[in-house]
Amino acid sequence: MTNLKGKTALITGGSKGIGLAIAQFMLDEGMNVCITSRTQEDLDKVSEIIANPALLTVVCDVRSMEDQQKCVNETISTFGSIDVLSANAGVGHFANITDLTVDQWNDVIDINLTGVFYSVKASLAALIESKGYIITISSLAGTNFFEKGTAYNASKFGLVGFSQALMLDVRKQGVKVSTIMPGSVATHFNGHTPNPSDDWKIQPADIGQMVIDLLKMNPRTLPSKIEVRPSMPG
Repeated sequence: MTNLKGKTALITGGSKGIGLAIAQFMLDEGMNVCITSRTQEDLDKVSEIIANPALLTVVCDVRSMEDQQKCVNETISTFGSIDVLSANAGVGHFANITDLTVDQWNDVIDINLTGVFYSVKASLAALIESKGYIITISSLAGTNFFEKGTAYNASKFGLVGFSQALMLDVRKQGVKVSTIMPGSVATHFNGHTPNPSDDWKIQPADIGQMVIDLLKMNPRTLPSKIEVRPSMPG
């Protein structure tokens, strides 16, 4: 996709952090963008920041296949196609296995892993038609396990495996798949508030730029799995 103008992207979890940065970079390239969030309040905040007729906001819970399908249908009805899916929605609950609750486990797996499956299933027919691109946002936690990470590690290890197998499933149909695995990013993840002391971290804009670079790469080449970490740990 050397020319992104007029292409359409669907970004789950796009109201803040990495998802919002990806959306902003795409809009700057002249793309149409649909972002989703579980709350209208978060989407209204984005609309206050970005006044662009190429931006569509849809309340959608990635844990619901029905919600995902409705979102895909609304995106296609508004813009005519889906050329890019950026599966970005994610959550983290971190606790020793003795303290991790069943609800916390289900929340992490349902959003970080099953939610991506739903996003892909709902949009796949449109992406095959457009010979589009799927970009999943995983984490370095998808290859590096750590204490109190049973739920999060399981979801991100699973997402990396899902994304790589998906890449093999759909590449002969003209659909490309990449998974980006960031380390520490200056976002609101897990209740954190970005602040000046986060300067050492990866910035959401860095991931936004990376997504654009992937979309513009010569189609003969596919970076299927990309690990991203701060140059110098804080």
